[in-house]
Amino acid sequence: MSNSDRPIEPLTDRLFATERQPEDFRFDAAVARVFPDMIRRSVPGYTTIIPMIEVITEQYAQPGSNCYDLGCSLGASTLAMRHGIPFSDCTLVGIDNSTAMIERCEHYIALDDNPLPVTLRYENIQQTELSDASVTTLNFTLQFVPPEERSDLLHRIAEATRPGGVLILSEKIRFESEDEQDTQTRLHHEFKRANGYSDLEISQKRSAIEQVLIPETLNAHRQRLLNSGFDRVLVWYQCFNFVSMLAIKAD
Repeated sequence: MSNSDRPIEPLTDRLFATERQPEDFRFDAAVARVFPDMIRRSVPGYTTIIPMIEVITEQYAQPGSNCYDLGCSLGASTLAMRHGIPFSDCTLVGIDNSTAMIERCEHYIALDDNPLPVTLRYENIQQTELSDASVTTLNFTLQFVPPEERSDLLHRIAEATRPGGVLILSEKIRFESEDEQDTQTRLHHEFKRANGYSDLEISQKRSAIEQVLIPETLNAHRQRLLNSGFDRVLVWYQCFNFVSMLAIKAD
């Protein structure tokens, strides 16, 4: 086995384990190296959401259509979609604006044994061309788009979606009730502690990400999806302050 054929072993996430100057979170090479461990230990239900993306894709993919993973990172959602698409004439496209993520994603795609071709594009998802889509995934991606730019992106996705097509949207949310927000945040932090993160790591990660990841309420997401051109929105998964929604365009 050549070096290029060997799986890249993800490292344990220790990026915030020591005192450091506060700076905004970035999807750089350091994050890419530990990303599988980071997201598994930070996002409740991530290991459930990924295989369910495969199930949902199988139900809604249409022959001859395009399927998109917007903000594909290392390709977990892309690979789930690849294995869920039942039609060989579908086109699957993964898009990310981090070169470090795309480079590693290429490696994981190459190691996968599914024959459906995957096109990876290093682009800004707010500017990428979308058309003739049956399934699009935004898996914990929209939350990193500036709030004032989210409606335009969702409108473009809805316009590009075929009748009967869907958008899978996973997000960290905030709650309208301050008491519920405090409770869900506390439970999320306990989840992180149970996965081996220290109080220092939790605190420093929160400081780094709070100006970059801007969560919104479930009602805000639902209304914007409907305003963008989708006809039904349902929550198919929730754990603490993390949800995954299905936005459906009517036949």
